[in-house]
Amino acid sequence: MPTPPSISKALLLLMSTAIAATAANLYYAQPILPLIALEFNLSTSSTGSIVALTQFGYAAALLFISPLGDSIPRRQLIAWLSLLLITACVIAFSAPNITLLLIAVFLIGLSANITQQLIPFAASMVKPEEKGATLGTLMMGLTLGILLSRTLSGSVAEYFGWRAVFIMAALLASVFGLLLYKALPHNTATAKLPYRQLLKSTFSLFKQHRQLRLFTFSGASWFAAFNALWATLAIHVSQDPFNYNAQQAGLFGVIALAGVIGAKASGRWVNMLGSKKLVMLALLILAIGFVITGFYSHSLIALIIGVILIDFGVFSAQVANQVRVFSINPQAQSRINGVYMLGYYLGGAVGSIAGVRAYDYFAWPGVALVSIIFIVIAMTFNSAVSTDKEIK
Repeated sequence: MPTPPSISKALLLLMSTAIAATAANLYYAQPILPLIALEFNLSTSSTGSIVALTQFGYAAALLFISPLGDSIPRRQLIAWLSLLLITACVIAFSAPNITLLLIAVFLIGLSANITQQLIPFAASMVKPEEKGATLGTLMMGLTLGILLSRTLSGSVAEYFGWRAVFIMAALLASVFGLLLYKALPHNTATAKLPYRQLLKSTFSLFKQHRQLRLFTFSGASWFAAFNALWATLAIHVSQDPFNYNAQQAGLFGVIALAGVIGAKASGRWVNMLGSKKLVMLALLILAIGFVITGFYSHSLIALIIGVILIDFGVFSAQVANQVRVFSINPQAQSRINGVYMLGYYLGGAVGSIAGVRAYDYFAWPGVALVSIIFIVIAMTFNSAVSTDKEIK
């Protein structure tokens, strides 16, 4: 097998920053949901569909767009996705009704597939022993984008209205689209297959590799728990006894920056502990976080501690999981990553819906209980992973 080309620190920094800016689009709407609901007179369940459709759009891209990274140059594909993201953000900004807004957020989710082109691209440019550290850096960018998106969105919406958030997103997409087009190297496609056959081979890979199925179901379950929390957090803290505005709700993104530490550190820990042990440890931390917030649902201190533990656990588990995912078949990294992340974000969409429903009936303790059930499911799948096949 040929030696992978090197990746410079400057390019890795650009890719990590671009991942942060792109991933943020999936979460900008969460702290501004109460403002959108007020303008369009939406129920809590209808408001939750905004988050869910964004996730479903991202999941659709993982199925229908991610595999293209193995058959056409990723630099070209990223450029087209950047144009789609800019267009979708402009539509969201100008949406006169909830129907058009839902279409726009679906397209935003679709075009945010940029992140899942950049991650396997970078993984293909480093040696196997460097994958943990490289993915740790990329996931640190992803974590920053996910968490700071809520703070940034809440602040912009508080002063300029929720529509301004989408104009900001369009401007960022324009800047990073140009930078990536200029800086990314040309890569040669690893698969020369017609599109239909490419999609078929993606499902074949999922069927062929038992470990991939276990990694996918485990990741989908813990990401469902994560999204159950973030889809309902802004709603929870906007009510008694907190009564926070959009900006204050968005500040929970800053609190959750512990996830950055988890993402970066797990890139090193995975080589010491092994991915299976590291994932299980991260899931235990996650469960503890939800137990704390569930029992003390009206305590700000408990909520802060819980959010820190939950985000730390999620991103630690994700880095460890992706290291072993990318080690399955280096010649089909886009397709394997695509099918894995498809399951991951479908789990996120299910978690968003389940979280909102649980909140409707049982308030915040219901969200915590549903999330713990998802974590137990994740532990079950991770326990079935064969230790002799995992990548340490």
